[in-house]
Amino acid sequence: MSTIEGMVSIKSENKGDILIVRMSGRLDAISSSSAERYVFDHINAGEIKILFDLSGIDYLSSAGLRMLLSVTKKLKTLSGKLVLFAVTLNVMDVLKMSGFDHVLDISVTEDEGMRKF
Repeated sequence: MSTIEGMVSIKSENKGDILIVRMSGRLDAISSSSAERYVFDHINAGEIKILFDLSGIDYLSSAGLRMLLSVTKKLKTLSGKLVLFAVTLNVMDVLKMSGFDHVLDISVTEDEGMRKF
């Protein structure tokens, strides 16, 4: 487990060839660049199927949106994929207002997300 800047905590686990990243806290200007580095370290290690559990994220800023888009774009170049699941109501509102709900792959449950790979 890794806690970044006291704002977001990240735990990850592998299920087969899928990396599940569980986050809780805030994805904002302070924490999102460190969270992005954490995820990119895994991508650079060859993990290109990534499932984000956002059930613990209660705040998402524009910096957090940029991080999600950056990870999505990087994985696409590697023929990988990012899927989000268990998105909280507050975060879903931000995704919908920004139009990112059409750009990002979003599932309701972990099992549904796993099937998208």
